[in-house]
Amino acid sequence: MTERAQTSPGRRALLGAAVLGTAALGLTGTAAATERGADGRGKGRGGYRDLPVPTVIGHRGASGYRPEHTLGAYQLALDMGAHIVEQDLVPTKDGHLVCRHENDITGTTDVAEHPEFASRRATKKVDGVSFTGWFTEDFTLAELKTLRAKERIPGTRQENTLYDGRWEIPTFEEVLRWADQEGRRRGAPVWLYVETKHPTYFRSLGLGLEEPLARLLRRHGRHRANSPLILQSFEPSSMQRLAKLVATPRVVLLSGAATRPWDFVEAGDPRTVAELVQPAGLKWMASFAQGIGPTLDLIIPKDGAGRLTTPTTLVRDAHQLGLILHPYTMRNENSFLPAEFRRGTDPAAYGDAFGALRTYFEAGIDGVFSDNPDTALLAAADFTRD
Repeated sequence: MTERAQTSPGRRALLGAAVLGTAALGLTGTAAATERGADGRGKGRGGYRDLPVPTVIGHRGASGYRPEHTLGAYQLALDMGAHIVEQDLVPTKDGHLVCRHENDITGTTDVAEHPEFASRRATKKVDGVSFTGWFTEDFTLAELKTLRAKERIPGTRQENTLYDGRWEIPTFEEVLRWADQEGRRRGAPVWLYVETKHPTYFRSLGLGLEEPLARLLRRHGRHRANSPLILQSFEPSSMQRLAKLVATPRVVLLSGAATRPWDFVEAGDPRTVAELVQPAGLKWMASFAQGIGPTLDLIIPKDGAGRLTTPTTLVRDAHQLGLILHPYTMRNENSFLPAEFRRGTDPAAYGDAFGALRTYFEAGIDGVFSDNPDTALLAAADFTRD
């Protein structure tokens, strides 16, 4: 039932089919916000409850096809029809918020090719893990703007290296302006999904993320409960802090069951993610957040061979408390798929992503983060049509 695709279509064939398919379905990124899920949510109430179900979130943009967190990746995700486009935020030395998955920019920019910044290379401990490289907090915005973005995993996504050097690091304010412009052009708001990265670490450096983020949200009218934007963080305290600053909807991200959020580590809170996904932990998160973003393994665990097992009760338990679930991350390549959906022996080749997506949708999730929004949109259309 789930294995619809017996062979893995070519990357460009998938891309072309998805663009045509989403256009035919009317699933352009913002117009699709008028669609309703099978559970009847929406009905014009406004805000995140009116998003399509399943919601397709362009993970770091369309990062399966363009270097992540660039305006090129964001634009492609929107053009493909993604319902929301994601940004991760880290600060510069002079307090600007820029879009990078990590503050370590060694693998996502050409900083190593700039001799003028050779002395900035450093070893730092971020959330208990040591990294050696170049970090955004050691650069002014003007200095960062001299760099260019590149593909983070060129061994897996060699085709994306074609775009290395094409785009600079965007500031979040530039992304907000882009979203405003695209919203006016399309006649509907462009939804953004914004993550605060390592907030406790940055606050210890005097570079707190939440206050400047809240100021930008207010400046662009995205600070209300029905604003076309969702906030997210792996640190619950960041969402609690933002809840006092803006009314924008909030989601708590959840990593592996045995892990602890870093703000818990710093505060001496012994709870693990395994405890947070129990009814008591979910009830606590529901007191300041509207949803959770669990890793897909918290929805359907894998066995030792990497195959999916029995779904947990997390979807049911979260929905009983009114929480939405937007798990992460779906990617088309074999190396990222559950074992039963891999095709062939090349880890970088596409597997049966449609089959995997259907299995997760059948578990009742409200949406999914995907590096390949076109694939996820087609899978969502198949699922809601059946």
